[in-house]
Amino acid sequence: MDTDTKIRYLKLSLATFGGIFLLIYPLGVVWPAGWVWHGGDGYYYLHMIIGVYAVLGIYLIRAAANPLENLSLIWFTVWSSVAHAVVMGFYGIKDGNETGHLIGDVPALFVVAIVFGYLASGLEPSRKTAAA
Repeated sequence: MDTDTKIRYLKLSLATFGGIFLLIYPLGVVWPAGWVWHGGDGYYYLHMIIGVYAVLGIYLIRAAANPLENLSLIWFTVWSSVAHAVVMGFYGIKDGNETGHLIGDVPALFVVAIVFGYLASGLEPSRKTAAA
């Protein structure tokens, strides 16, 4: 895939996944087994996750305007998504009450990491960013 096409798809994926990150709460309401940990007990945990992902979602949407100036945010999203998914996957397997996450938020985070990682691979910061 050429660079211009990668950037076009990266812009689309940043806006799309950023918007989805803003929907963590509704996803938890519609399908709690795949998105809400602890069977809904400890709602404070859900609220913390919603806060973090809402902020990340807003920044991903903003990054869509110029992905080359936001590659560090994109790579942070890739590797933090992998780390988060690995930890959640471990506990999803370990705790029989949390297996729904193995087909919910765990693969969703791997999809985010794979899409962003593929589209951002080989891209370099814009000259304006590199000079700063």
